[in-house]
Amino acid sequence: MRHYSFSDQLCLNADHLLRFLAGQNLPTHQLRENPAKNIAESELSVTEKKHISGLMRVNYTGEVCAQALYQGQALTSRNIETKQKLEQAGLEEIDHLYWCQSRLQDLNSHVSVLNPIWYIMSFILGLTAGICGDRWNLGFLEETEKQVTKHLEDHLEKLPVQDHKTRVILEQMRDEEAIHAEAANHAGAAELPKIIKLLMRGTSKIMTKLAYWI
Repeated sequence: MRHYSFSDQLCLNADHLLRFLAGQNLPTHQLRENPAKNIAESELSVTEKKHISGLMRVNYTGEVCAQALYQGQALTSRNIETKQKLEQAGLEEIDHLYWCQSRLQDLNSHVSVLNPIWYIMSFILGLTAGICGDRWNLGFLEETEKQVTKHLEDHLEKLPVQDHKTRVILEQMRDEEAIHAEAANHAGAAELPKIIKLLMRGTSKIMTKLAYWI
């Protein structure tokens, strides 16, 4: 396996940023088939399509933030095993980006224009978490996945009942986020201070409101 220098990894992350900016990803990175591929489109009103597009735009942005967080954490992690866990979690969740983007395309919508800003902020947070040590690194991973899981459950409740294509995507994403949170916990994640959790939730709410519309 090839080992990249710190500068090489920074260049790779910059490449990720440019691709996320354009709402594009490398086809070779998609590991699994879209769970909604063989589900027929439901009859949706213009208002419902607009609402679903807003939700999926938020979910796409959330996955961009997760990727940036993982990349930053892996870059500064001092433990090889922790680094591998972060990289593996990020790799598995690249599929989530594809699925969200595909659904947005189905609805003739687009990803958020603010994604580069959220990517940079999350990447910096990931770098900081990695510097703090592996238990805190895993703690950020666990808390991020827990919050994303709750966020997806909320979106599932807000979906039109007939939108089975979006529902099956979000259900699989939710289940996999919960698995990653549990894995981080078993690996020795530290419990984050309450103030950090509140800051993460507050930032997430701002991102959610902006990405829904922009």
